[in-house]
Amino acid sequence: MQRLRIRFSRREEIKFISHLDIMRLWQRALHRAGIPLAYTEGFSPHPRISLAAPLAVGVTSQAELMDTFCTKWVSPHFFTDAVSQQLPPGIEILQVYSVAPTMPSLQSQVGYAEYEVELETEKDKPSIESALASLLSVKKLPWHHERDTGTRSYDLRALIDDLWLIDWRSGYCTVGMRLRCDSGGSGRPEQVAAALGFSHPTSIRRTKLILKTG
Repeated sequence: MQRLRIRFSRREEIKFISHLDIMRLWQRALHRAGIPLAYTEGFSPHPRISLAAPLAVGVTSQAELMDTFCTKWVSPHFFTDAVSQQLPPGIEILQVYSVAPTMPSLQSQVGYAEYEVELETEKDKPSIESALASLLSVKKLPWHHERDTGTRSYDLRALIDDLWLIDWRSGYCTVGMRLRCDSGGSGRPEQVAAALGFSHPTSIRRTKLILKTG
C-alpha cells in the first residue's frame, strides 16, 4: 500500500466548482490515468482519496493538498505525467511525494490556512495597518453568521492567527490572513474582511495550508 500526497493549484477557470464536484473530477482523472487506487471496505467501497480542507466556492488556490492510496507502487513522476493529461484547465499538479501510510488522516493534520485577500478601499495605508493591529489586539470578537439552519454565534478572533498588509495602492489593498482551519473551526476571509470594515473581497486566494506536523 502506497500513500501519495499531491499539492495542486485551482485557478480561475474552476473556482466556482463545488467540493463534491472536485472530488468526482479527481476520481475520473485518476481512473482514466490508470492509477491503481485502493478502495475502502464495506457495503459501498469508494476510492481512498481525501482533500486536506474544502475550498470555498469562488476561491482560488495554489496550495491544495490531497492524499491518494494506491494498491501498487507508483512513481511520483509517472503519476504527475499520467494524471495531468486527464485534468481540465484550471487544475495543475505542482508536487507529488510519498508519505507514510500510517500517518494520521490529512484532514486531521491541517492547522491553519493562509490567504491573500484583495479588497477595494478608500482608506490610506496607515489606516489599514491600524485596523489590522486593532483587530489583532482584541481578545474576543463575538460574531454571528446566518446559515440555512439558523444563526451561528462564535468568537471570530479565536479563528485569526495573524493579519498583515501585503500591498496598497489607491483604491485597493491586499491583506494576508493566517486563519485557523481545523476540527474546532475554520476562519473565513470574507468575515475577517467584514470585521475590518471592508466590503466583500474582490478576490480570495489560498496560498498555504499549514500542517500541525510541519
